[in-house]
Formats: sequence, C-alpha cells, structure tokens
Amino acid sequence: MKPRHKKLAFIAAGVAGIAVIVALVMNAFRSNLVFFFTPSQVIAKEAPVGRAFRIGGLVEKGSLKRENDGLTVHFVVTDTKHDMNVTYKGILPDLFKEGKGVVAQGRLDSNGQFVADEVLAKHDENYMPPEVASELKAAKASKTNL
Repeated sequence: MKPRHKKLAFIAAGVAGIAVIVALVMNAFRSNLVFFFTPSQVIAKEAPVGRAFRIGGLVEKGSLKRENDGLTVHFVVTDTKHDMNVTYKGILPDLFKEGKGVVAQGRLDSNGQFVADEVLAKHDENYMPPEVASELKAAKASKTNL
C-alpha cells in the first residue's frame, strides 16, 4: 500500500469512528430525554404514549390519599383548567404539600392515570418551573375573562 492510500485509510477510519461515537451519544441522549407537560396537555393527548414524561402543576387541596402500606399515595395535579390523577409508591419529599407546586416523572397507565416514578416538590416560595408558571397564569387569566 502506498503512503497516500494508508493516509486515506487512516482518515476514513477516523471519520467512521467519530460517526459511531456521535450516533451512540445521540441515541443515549434521545432515550434519556424527558419532556414536561401540564395536565391540560396530557388530556389533549399531546403527551407521549409508552414513554416517560414529566407532569407539573399544583397538588389539589384535599386530594392526598395514602394507602395502608404507608408508601403508596394518590393525589391530583391541576393546572387550574384540568386535573390529572397521580399514583406514587415511595417516600414523598419533605416539601410536598397540598396546594403547592409539584413535578412528577412517570408514565400513563392503561386507565389514563399517571403513575409516577419520582416526585419533586418546589424548594422555596418563589420557585416554580417556567412551564407550570406560564400555564397557571394563562388558566387564571382565562377564568377571570369568563
């Protein structure tokens, strides 16, 4: 093989290796990407079916119910327009309270109920994910216009 052909083969192998690495990174990124939806978007069927996603809003007051096992809880997440039933098995964060903001990650089951794998509560009085805040403002504005 001539030196020129060796150099071209080396360059081709390098480009192929970089392409494989980029493909693997993009595949890992796509499989770990989790989108955020409000209850209104989930009810409008904008949420993915069979994939994990996050739902956020406020925990509706009076909706928290605990089962006898001490770990399973049921509650309702609302964006003030629509409500979404959520089931979670695990220990809730200390800041989790009714009437406060929450983000839950999980999937829809066959009954259309959200089964959460993880529940996150807001960490102070001023924090709320931007998507939740904008949806809540829009819902309040639409209620006052009626």
